[in-house]
Amino acid sequence: MNLPSEDTPANAPLTLAQARLLQLAAQGLLTTPRRAATPLALRDCIARMQLLQIDTISVVARSPYLVLFSRLGAYPQAWLDTALADGHLFETWAHEACFAPTDDVLLHRSYNQHARRHWSLLNGQAVQASQRAHLDSLLAHIGSKGPVKSSEFARQDGKTGNGWWDRKDEKRWLEALFASGELMVKRRDSFQRVYDLAHRVHPRLADAVLPEAAAVHRHFTEKAILALGITQARWVHDYFRQKPRLKDADLDVLVEQGVVQRVQVQGWTLPGYVHQQHAELLQTAQAGKLRATHTALLSPFDPLVWDRERASAMWGFDYRIECYTPEDKRTYGYFVLPILHKGALVGRLDAKAHRAQGAFEVKALFLEDGVKLSDAAVQAVAEAITRCADWHGTPEVLLGRTEPQAMGERLRSAGL
Repeated sequence: MNLPSEDTPANAPLTLAQARLLQLAAQGLLTTPRRAATPLALRDCIARMQLLQIDTISVVARSPYLVLFSRLGAYPQAWLDTALADGHLFETWAHEACFAPTDDVLLHRSYNQHARRHWSLLNGQAVQASQRAHLDSLLAHIGSKGPVKSSEFARQDGKTGNGWWDRKDEKRWLEALFASGELMVKRRDSFQRVYDLAHRVHPRLADAVLPEAAAVHRHFTEKAILALGITQARWVHDYFRQKPRLKDADLDVLVEQGVVQRVQVQGWTLPGYVHQQHAELLQTAQAGKLRATHTALLSPFDPLVWDRERASAMWGFDYRIECYTPEDKRTYGYFVLPILHKGALVGRLDAKAHRAQGAFEVKALFLEDGVKLSDAAVQAVAEAITRCADWHGTPEVLLGRTEPQAMGERLRSAGL
């Protein structure tokens, strides 16, 4: 990284473009990886983000694998599964269902037991209250027989099941015990959770003292600011889904203690916040010496864009995850990937990997309003799509409609 200019004032306001580059650097999306990915780099990537959201949709690679690919480049997806099975990561309810570094297991356990009001945890509490005998029987079974998957239990009601609202009893009981912390996910087999007793997954939990609520709240606040690189106070709470939404006054103590720095960003009516660990990065951004080189397709659940309000204010990118929207109300498509190009979100595409046919279908590709790409930028986008398709094992790219229409021909001319 270039060193900051010595004559740049420490309190110089950032331009919005500089703030964006700072956030990309913190998130690991500023520059194209120079080295091949390694298992350690994968774990470091998750530690940098603090959380890696889990989603089961598989029209392309499932979200956690795609988030890592956007930052690391090509890597074997089994590395993530191995990191979980080897105990470097654990699963928890946080932003939503997430992988998190095992060093943070006590923080998450404390928050989930004492403060979080997620629907899955509340549903688990209801099951625990009404069906405790069944839960205890299942715990005894796991204690004597070992880890289990829900698929090992046959349905007794003749139904086939259709989503979380129609789960078989054992799946609901397993999830209730996961919500209470009595079970943890030991590993995943073909993305299915394999549950085991919590103290066998992480022995330190057997006699651990959980941190107090105030300490947990402060840690998550700091970690969110660190992961985001730069943020307004009102965006901090969403990262770990804390309550309540923060105001500037809520961060006064951290500012006074020098843990975070309050900065001005041109065009913002509210201040931004940068963690002290990014002090040098902030100075480099203020000096105008951060350079974005990376072009990538992002997951809909990438932390860069998972907060719609933040994505709009930071990136001018109004992004709704439309896979949960009825088909007739979708604007762009079912599983739409934002296109990042050298410090800007320039477009989005609706994709599907046809693995049996070896084809990566781009159903539709849209440039953002007002975006005009140079030939070099079109080439970079075409190469990003090709890299993503190759990593999926679907090297044939099928390009559908584009807006503007001429973008399709330009991409084909660029080798897509």
